[in-house]
Amino acid sequence: MKVVLAFGDSLTFGADAENDARHPYEDRWTTVLEQGLGGAARVIPEGLGGRTTVFDDFAAAADRNGARVLPTLLGTHSPLDAIIIFLGTNDLKPFINGTALGAALGVKRLVEIVRTYPYNRGAKPPKVVVVSPPELVATKHPDTQPMFDDKIGESKLFAGHYRRIATALGCGFFDAATVATPVAVDGVHLDAQNTRAIGEGLVPVVKEVLGL
Repeated sequence: MKVVLAFGDSLTFGADAENDARHPYEDRWTTVLEQGLGGAARVIPEGLGGRTTVFDDFAAAADRNGARVLPTLLGTHSPLDAIIIFLGTNDLKPFINGTALGAALGVKRLVEIVRTYPYNRGAKPPKVVVVSPPELVATKHPDTQPMFDDKIGESKLFAGHYRRIATALGCGFFDAATVATPVAVDGVHLDAQNTRAIGEGLVPVVKEVLGL
């Protein structure tokens, strides 16, 4: 059986803004993807709310810097056949980075980490699938509105930058904005239907990368 690591933020965690909760296991995109692979692969969810690509955010108890924690996860879950990198929305926070290009360059660094990590016991670097985040939508949420209201246009640039980086690095690519739109409750997170849609959309991409 193939093993896939899903490395992401709250969208991978399954944050449900409408109910201030976490989506049930069966509605998370990682679960839907695993089911879509028909038993040929296991998908390990590694989603943390607020996680960035490579930037520090000291406003939380957990370490949100993806570049710092990724080597530990590669060692923990090795050997891996593929890793899905689905990050960038939090990079748009004005006190973090603020640009889609900065997030894309952060993803590029994460791919470099995946490919240069000193795997042992004969393990080889896993294949990489880069996922560009859904576009933000307008909201009146007291926290996310002031954080992201002027970044909606910037979020529309994710796909172009991410596709370019993925192509240059020879990675698989999927644009989550083609199948998923956040809820207006906070303008960032997804309802169950849109969360599931990402898993469904990733099935053919991951199958191709894994040679299934």
